[in-house]
Amino acid sequence: MIYAVANQKGGVGKTTTTVNVAACLADMGFRVLLVDLDPQANASSGLGFRGDDGPTIADVILDGAPLRAAIRATKVANLDIVRSHPDLSSAAVELPGRDGRERILEHAVAEVRDEYDYIVIDCPPSLDLLAVNALTAADRLIIPVQCEYYALEGLSRLMDTIIGVRTHLNPRLGLGGLLLTMHDSRTRVSGDVVAEVRRHFPDAVFATVVPRNVRITEAPSYGEPVTRYDPNCAGAQAYVDVAKEVVARG
Repeated sequence: MIYAVANQKGGVGKTTTTVNVAACLADMGFRVLLVDLDPQANASSGLGFRGDDGPTIADVILDGAPLRAAIRATKVANLDIVRSHPDLSSAAVELPGRDGRERILEHAVAEVRDEYDYIVIDCPPSLDLLAVNALTAADRLIIPVQCEYYALEGLSRLMDTIIGVRTHLNPRLGLGGLLLTMHDSRTRVSGDVVAEVRRHFPDAVFATVVPRNVRITEAPSYGEPVTRYDPNCAGAQAYVDVAKEVVARG
């Protein structure tokens, strides 16, 4: 199963969700591949990869390198990664004129798809051609939604993009769910956002709500998912529950 994690609105916990859900699935014994498709490469650095040599997803997307050559093992058992690189930002310039430009990632992933139980793609914070590649390759989409004002801002555009991808490129793409993140139980607005999102999308929201948690924000600087950095904190426990829901949703 291939999951894309996307929201063009930045700062919603997209990369944090990608890294920690992938790590939790790996901890459950599943073989997992994380594909970092964000030129900022935060998922890569969040798993301890900073400026390492060797092929990255930029070589795969821009130059046609085989995806297998870019796979690296992480410190988490059962979890591999295809790292990103800032060079990937040139995709907006280099890809538009290519035939089959929306399916580059789909074709690249096909060679290793059967070797993993889950492939989780961290999308860039935009609805550009890289994001379309991720949605075209994916079976399901997870949308992190921050529990703050304007949480629903931009979601209609993302939903329109999903419909367009389903219609023209990938009819199997399904909504894996909206995940409420950065919830602060001390503020009224967090509770209001939870209620509003569940009212608008009654059947699509994860039951688990990820809290605002300092351990979640600290973990990337140590190159670890929060489940390794502090497995007993509230954030780690929340992402364990999210991973369980992912498995249960099929």
